Amino acid sequence: MSLVWNQFGWDQASNLIYVDQPTGTGFSYSSDKRDIRHNEKGVSDDLYDFLQAFFAEHSEYAENDFYITGESYAGHYIPAFASRVHQGNKDKEGIHINLKGFAIGNGLTDPAIQYKAYTDYALDMGIIKESDYKRINKIYPACELAIKLCGTSGTVSCLASYLVCNTIFSSIMRIAGNANYYDIRKQCEGSLCYDFSNMEKFLNLKSVRETLGVGDIEFVSCSPTVYEAMLTDWMRNLEVGIPALLEDGIQLLVYAGEYDLICNWLGNSRWVHAMEWAGQSGFVSSSEIPFLVDGVEAGLLKSHGSLSFLKVHDAGHMVPMDQPKAALEMLKRWTQGKLAEDSTSSAVNLDAEM
Repeated sequence: MSLVWNQFGWDQASNLIYVDQPTGTGFSYSSDKRDIRHNEKGVSDDLYDFLQAFFAEHSEYAENDFYITGESYAGHYIPAFASRVHQGNKDKEGIHINLKGFAIGNGLTDPAIQYKAYTDYALDMGIIKESDYKRINKIYPACELAIKLCGTSGTVSCLASYLVCNTIFSSIMRIAGNANYYDIRKQCEGSLCYDFSNMEKFLNLKSVRETLGVGDIEFVSCSPTVYEAMLTDWMRNLEVGIPALLEDGIQLLVYAGEYDLICNWLGNSRWVHAMEWAGQSGFVSSSEIPFLVDGVEAGLLKSHGSLSFLKVHDAGHMVPMDQPKAALEMLKRWTQGKLAEDSTSSAVNLDAEM
């Protein structure tokens, strides 16, 4: 129950604020059930209010460049929060937040495109056979229709789309057996495929809770209350608000480890390429270049204007855990505006040496 310093922690490149959200996750809590959130508006409004309070208390940080990052279901949270911050700035609400960019790692952002990619990815990676592929794909039309209804109607349609569309994923997993859906190279350990029990044990030590000032509140890494409350949000498309951010010069980095099934790189790549914005044709036609770290290809990068997509080699759902050095280098270059530049110059140097 002790800590080891992470030499590739993102604090090497920035000041970090970690926020336990929505209310009910981590150490965050409320005694009022009305504070449990059911959609992105509630979540992003809470986060915006938190930032306003934080910068009011710590004004020395208020003028710093501000970047928002998150992984997995944060493919929903991050675009919504970035839009809320940007709108607050445009409306001159409270303290101006110097938003420069937002990053989504192995996220769920555009369900219609990403759920369709499940069978393609599973077939490409040898998880399912051609016969399985054809059979499971018959579910998709009903999934697609349900997602459309979710986008135009109420919560019942959104819950129905969640149930229908996840039949695609569960059908693949019945074939995959005990494979870790976050990293198909591995086997599942425990209910969430990874054993992070030591983290919970450490954070719930009395000495740790006293140091953090959270009293008797228990740390909850995966809250069933929050999960159930957000079920009707799951199948909503959060790509829709991104083009306006890109066109106002807010940078977006989408990165994905290549061995993740549940939010796989193929589905992420497809929604990024399909997104309609002023720079779409330029992005689609841009060349894919190697992302080099210490002269070794750590991924493949596409960039144009405000948008970058990075497929990370030898990583699953959690890129910073699987490839900590490459992830830190990615963050450094991106926040310095040198993500493509450094990879290009490194590639040229490598070619010259060869």
